[in-house]
This record gives sequence, structure tokens and C-alpha cells, in this order.
Amino acid sequence: LVHLAPQARSTLDLEVVRQPVPLRDWGDYWLDKSGRLTAAEVDADRTLAWQPTVDGKVYPSADGQALWIRFTVPPAPDRERWYLEIAYPSLNCVSLFTLDAAGQWMEQRAGDKVPVAEWPVPHRHPLMPVVVSAEEPQRYLMRIEHPHHFGPPLQFVSESHHYRSEARISLLLGTFFGLLGLAILVSLTSAVYLRDAAYGWFATHSIFMGLMQAALTGVGGLHLWPRNAWWNDAAPFVLAMLMLGSLTMLVAALVTLSERSHRLHRSLQGLGLVSVVLAASVTLMDSPTRMAVYAGWILLCTLSCVGTLVWAWRRGDRFAVWLLACGLPLVVGSAPAVARMLGWLPVSFSTLHGLQVGIAVQLPFVLLVLMLRSADRRENRRRLSGMDRTDPATGLITAHVFEERLARMAARSQRLSYQSALLLIDIGNLEQIQRDFDRSAGEELPLRMAARLLAATREIDSVARLSDRRFGMLIEGPVSPEEAQQAAPRLIARGLMPFKDKPIEWVAQLRVAQALVPLDDSDSHRLLERLGALLDGVPADTRSGIFTLR
Repeated sequence: LVHLAPQARSTLDLEVVRQPVPLRDWGDYWLDKSGRLTAAEVDADRTLAWQPTVDGKVYPSADGQALWIRFTVPPAPDRERWYLEIAYPSLNCVSLFTLDAAGQWMEQRAGDKVPVAEWPVPHRHPLMPVVVSAEEPQRYLMRIEHPHHFGPPLQFVSESHHYRSEARISLLLGTFFGLLGLAILVSLTSAVYLRDAAYGWFATHSIFMGLMQAALTGVGGLHLWPRNAWWNDAAPFVLAMLMLGSLTMLVAALVTLSERSHRLHRSLQGLGLVSVVLAASVTLMDSPTRMAVYAGWILLCTLSCVGTLVWAWRRGDRFAVWLLACGLPLVVGSAPAVARMLGWLPVSFSTLHGLQVGIAVQLPFVLLVLMLRSADRRENRRRLSGMDRTDPATGLITAHVFEERLARMAARSQRLSYQSALLLIDIGNLEQIQRDFDRSAGEELPLRMAARLLAATREIDSVARLSDRRFGMLIEGPVSPEEAQQAAPRLIARGLMPFKDKPIEWVAQLRVAQALVPLDDSDSHRLLERLGALLDGVPADTRSGIFTLR
């Protein structure tokens, strides 16, 4: 008893003031599963089950099939040129057919199967001119070949609007590629200057990432390889494999995996080599196999890299957790693109350019982590190289360096005819401090005493740590015998001064053996042995703290 009238379709109204103009439900679509029908055959067949197009719809499609869309451009002002924009650079092939004066279907072709230089309008993505007449409507048929789900918006734009929107996108892409180029330049320079393989792998990874993004955004097809349709179609997959291979090598270098686990390091190296093999093989695969290998390899390499960073973090690598945090912008930016590949989302700005935004946010933080890591490695190398000349606990020179300086000081004193002073200092109550307090107190007291001895010297003098309890001091001359005799009591007094935040009994009772340099008939090594024997022969209960070698 109740009749519901069918809902009227929206009208395609090409107005300059409101752009872009979406097709919405003005057109009809039909999927040719054989992929063999021509435009004339599709137009003549009245039995085809056409369905209204839907704004934002993800149309099903597969390799070997063809998606047909028909629409009519109604009469509209023809003051400007109009284009049908398909904002999807990775589209395999699109053909737009219109009837000429003789009733024959004329074809315009674009997409990865056609060199960009031969497109009707060479651009980053297909941009098909449409004829707009103020008097007569124009019928169009569009044939789309794509190996997986197709969901880019079909919209009409005027020439002036297209130039304005393209300027904004060009600004975004220019910023992205400029930032990426700067990161590559800094990495290459640092790799050569610092001789750090991590910078070299980061530069390699960034180069492949930049080329892959150029292929995905259409910049590569428009500017780098405009006449190579085969490479334009294969480039995103080939470059993605190389980018993943360099990523595994980068992660291995960042956490110094070769020094932590040879087995895990060889595993990541194997992934890198397999990525190179897949990059060469993916060009020979059909589209469904290529997409399956592409998605699976991305998942495998990503999980391997994340697992390696977690493994290194659990074993003490303090930069691994920061590298994991740096990956968050990339994950957030790539999520819409992955959802679009799975057919969950239509093509939009976030699915097309979200990955570039994520990479642009990630790059400065990765470079910062690399710089902090390099500074930390340089400091470690400096400390390791100085361990044979500097005591790591106190920062004082070692016994070997002390003996060298003693020999040079003796030679200067003899040549210039003046005297210098040599002192050996023992902490006589170190065992008592360990018994009265604890072992850590016995380890801390020499460190505190080393700071006091260093503060008691001039810049031209030297202080060395010769053993756990023994220190050496060189007082550069000219020094008179009276001045040399005054040095030992001052040091003993410094040892007996209470330390801050320590009990009054927690002090150093020093014993000092001293000699004037040069000493007749004694080289530096022999002189040190004689002073050491003098201190070693002191009885434990002696009250004297100063001993002079004659």
C-alpha cells in the first residue's frame, strides 16, 4: 500500500567556485571479469548489470579484469579547461573513451603501463582532459586495469584549481625530498669523517627510501624515468626490497650486532642478501604474486628489525629503545597506506602522503640518535686508548707514564743543573679502614686521596697511581732541599683532614718516601725501586711518616 519513490541521483555540476567536483553516484560501474571487451562492445551491450558509482567506494578488481565506469558530462560553462583527476600514481592503466564526430570511440591512456611522457597530460597521477560544452552533454566510458582493489576518488577539477592544489602538494613533496637529501648528505659526510658504517647504511637506506617514495608519489615517473613504463611499474617493488635490505643492515650496524651475536648478525645479513635477490626476481612475477611477496617481506623484515632492537635493548644497548621510539611516526604514517592496500580505505591524502609525513618526522630523530651514538663511541674509544696511560678510576697517569716523566725530569734537571723532587706516597691505614668500615670504604679512600693529591700540585707537576694504595708525585724544579722537605708534611696533613660526610676516623694516614732528582748513579727505574723498597720495609707500628732516600 505504500510506494517508496527511488531516490534521485546527484547531478554532476561543474562549478568553478566549488572544487574538486566528485563524481559521486552520477556514473555507473561494471566489472568485466574477462577483461577483453572493447568500448564499443560495452556500450552496445544492454544486458550488462551497471550499478551506480558511490563516493569513497573501494571497487573490487583483480589481475586480468577491467573496471568500466560510464558517465555523462552535462552542459556547463566552458570558460576553463576541465580534467578528470584520478589521484593515484600507482594505477596500472586507465583509458578514457569519448565519441568523435564520426561516432567512433577515441581513447586517452595513462597509468604505469604507459610512459608518462605519452600521457594526455604528463603528471604525477592520471589527469584526463574532458570536453565541456555549454550546449551539448558529452558521454564518456572509462576502463581501469588494476591488480587489486581500486578506490581513488574520481573528481573533476578546472585548470586553475589544479594549479593551486598542485602548488601545495609540490611544497610538501619538496620539503620531504629536501629534508631527505640533507639527511643523506650529512650521513655520507659523517660516514667518511667518522668512519662509522652505521652512517653509511643510513645513507644507503635513505637513498632507496627516497627513490621508492619518488616512485610511489609519481615524482619518479614524471621527472626521473618519464619514458620507461616498465620501470615505472616495477620501481616501487624493486626499490622497496632494496630499502628493506639496507634497513636490516642498518639495524645490525646501529646495535653493533657483529660484536653481540654472530648468529643473529648473519641472519640479518642473510635477509639483506635475500632482499637483493627478491628485488631482481620481483620484476618477473605477475601482479598478485608480486603483491603477496611484497607484503610478506615487509612484515618479515619489520618484525626482524624490531625484534633485534628489543633484543639489544634487553642486553644493555641504551640507544635501541630510542630507535624503537623513532619508528613510531613511520608506523602511524604508513598505517593508512597499508589499510588502502588491503582495501579497507579509499585513496585520500593520508593514504597517499601519510608515509612521507611520517618519514619527515622520523628523520631528524634518527640522525640525533646516530650523533649521540657516535659521540658515545668516540668517548669510549678515547677512554680505551688512554687506559694504558691513564688510570680509569682516578684519571691519574699510570706507572709506565710516571716512569717516562721521571726520566725526562731527571734529564732536564741534570742538563739545567737544578734539583727536582720525587715522592712515593702510601696509605698506611688502608687495611684498618676496611676492617673498621667495609670493603667499599677501602676502595673509596684512595679515590678521595687521589683528588687531594692532584689539588696539591702545580700544572707542571705530575701525580700517578702506582697501585691500590701507592701514589707517585713529581715536583718539577728548581727545588731547594728545604722546599723538598716541606712537601711531605703538607701531604700528610692533607690526608689527615676529615672528609665531607664521613666519620672523623675515616682519614688517610700517609707515609711518604722522598728523594731529590737527579740522584747520583741511579736511573729512573732503579730510583723507583729503591724508594719502593724503603716504603715496603717500614714496620706496621712505626710512628714516622716521612722517609728520605740519601
